[in-house]
Amino acid sequence: MTENVSLGMPQLPAAPYPADVHARLTADAKAIIDRYPGSRSALLPMLHLVQSEEGHVTRTGMQFCADTLGLTTAEVTAVATFYTMYRRRPSGDYQVGVCTNTLCAVMGGDAIFEELKEHLGVGNGETTDDGAITLEHIECNAACDYAPVVMVNWEFFDNQTPESAKKMVDDLRAGRTVEPTRGAPLCTFKETARILAGFPDERPGAVAATGGAGPASLVGLRLAKGETPQHTRIVHPRGETAGQEGE
Repeated sequence: MTENVSLGMPQLPAAPYPADVHARLTADAKAIIDRYPGSRSALLPMLHLVQSEEGHVTRTGMQFCADTLGLTTAEVTAVATFYTMYRRRPSGDYQVGVCTNTLCAVMGGDAIFEELKEHLGVGNGETTDDGAITLEHIECNAACDYAPVVMVNWEFFDNQTPESAKKMVDDLRAGRTVEPTRGAPLCTFKETARILAGFPDERPGAVAATGGAGPASLVGLRLAKGETPQHTRIVHPRGETAGQEGE
């Protein structure tokens, strides 16, 4: 008689969550899954949910997602390792990402990144000893008109310099209030992950403060609508006479 052999993926060697944490996450997971016609579609926000628990996606978190959604651990791991927003090792309360893509780099992003590495004593993807800051260089932040740009937990800090960036991380480490250039007030990376999982930001005034594109980003849209932007220099093509302010 042929022995039954399971060809499924092996279980991750991960301890389960404590009972109280498992019960809480299960209730949150149900709220997420109920938004989708098929449960597997909930994997991305589920990964944000488990990331909000420990600050990164652990093997326990991936096992929880697999068990809850009826997926293999290989399927969950493939997604968790594909997207850079999912951290796979412990990281800081504040993810400080310096854009080093072409425009930000030539406008000073490379200099900011190098000075922050020296100032904080960490390399790319490393965390300060106090657990406050994880520094990384990232690709385009989709804010080229404000180059060079630094993001902290996905909130914008526009038109940065090495000096302003160093002051910002010093203030974060000291527990002082740091305000993004635009967008909602800062919160910790765990809190950010829970918001990205689809749960409301319940901080007073946070939703109202969430802004979209800044004025420089909207110049093209206003021109397309036939509006005349005020106090904005419009760069003319080569060979044409340069325009005046507000033209």
